[in-house]
Amino acid sequence: MGKSQRTKGAAGEREICDMIFENFGIEVHRNLQQTRDGGADIKLKPFSIEVKRRAAIGRIYDWMDQATAGCDTTERPIVVCRADRKQWLAILPIDEFFRLIREELK
Repeated sequence: MGKSQRTKGAAGEREICDMIFENFGIEVHRNLQQTRDGGADIKLKPFSIEVKRRAAIGRIYDWMDQATAGCDTTERPIVVCRADRKQWLAILPIDEFFRLIREELK
């Protein structure tokens, strides 16, 4: 990965940390060791969040595999991604989607 992509990725991780704080009042931090040690970019228990900011969105299944690998047994993976000049999207396994919808419908 080139320097430009790493810079864009770090900016995206900071942006998501800020959005989490703005929406939930919870301060989270980037996992600065994740490149070396593996793991998720951001931990927000019970979620393991992988952040991708790219010129174009692709490789979604690879990203979900990476998010899943960053989970411990109590966490659920989410990929948050954004292409240039587009809105942020959250990608999650369908079972998690149904769980969230079920909770909202109660």
